[in-house]
Amino acid sequence: MAALAGLGVAVVAAAFVEARSYRLVRHLVQLPPGASQIKLRVLHVSDTHYQRGQRKMAAFLSSLAETRPDMVVFTGDMVGDDDSSVEEFLGAIAPLLKLPGVFVRGSNDYFAPKWANPLLYLLPEERRRRPARRRLRWERLRDSLVDAGWHDVDNDQATLALPGLTVECLGTDDAHIGRDAYPGGGDTPEGRDTPGLRLGVTHAPYRRVLDAMARDGVAGVLAGHTHGGQICLPGRGAVVTNCDLPSHLAKGLFNWPDDDEGAAGSDAPSIPVHVCAGLGTSPTFPFRLFCRPEACLIEIYREN
Repeated sequence: MAALAGLGVAVVAAAFVEARSYRLVRHLVQLPPGASQIKLRVLHVSDTHYQRGQRKMAAFLSSLAETRPDMVVFTGDMVGDDDSSVEEFLGAIAPLLKLPGVFVRGSNDYFAPKWANPLLYLLPEERRRRPARRRLRWERLRDSLVDAGWHDVDNDQATLALPGLTVECLGTDDAHIGRDAYPGGGDTPEGRDTPGLRLGVTHAPYRRVLDAMARDGVAGVLAGHTHGGQICLPGRGAVVTNCDLPSHLAKGLFNWPDDDEGAAGSDAPSIPVHVCAGLGTSPTFPFRLFCRPEACLIEIYREN
């Protein structure tokens, strides 16, 4: 019994340490040949759940500007609380705010965390009860990011004129709490050039969102929310995704519709999707196991 207790303590300690072992992961996305050549470096950051005093995460966030991306995409759940957390978070990402960027929000940008039994995540989503949570003053963070030059693409779209390339980002609000309303599917407005690249941006990668973006013909989708499963098992990977994707799609780069799962009612061509495992954890469950926190540098290229 003492040996089992000691093993349990060791696992918890390891999971606590791993949750602060930040890393940069690189992905390469090759698009089908097109009329023009594309080379784009996208820094994808998600789910920081930043709280006051997280100096190691703050230093890591600041260092990401050294990767010299062409643009930054932040896919939600940025802070863990109001006021001082927001100020520290903005200070940490100040070097990134000098770069072109877009962002969407997740539920934890709207509401403060509240403890819930983590075993509830093993239940089907429709059987979970979500505790009432305190509303955050999310507008303050949004306004600060917009004032710095980033674009809010929650259920909206924005066009970034980068050197040699125009990128249109079409985003949704958090599908996990039913706030998603994909803005795509229409024609390019008269008088505006067709963008060189169209990207979908969302917090929670629910099938309905990925299906809509695939049907709309975006070149790729960036999402977060899953934390990569947060608690993973050796040889099995993520236990849950906290959305309706299967566990083997909890993080990383994959094609959607997925060969194994498919997209219901969709005959759209397959598109690349990147789900970032994120940098943070829920403040009420600050552990990761076999799932290191990450930010991702995605290099997208196309030959003509």
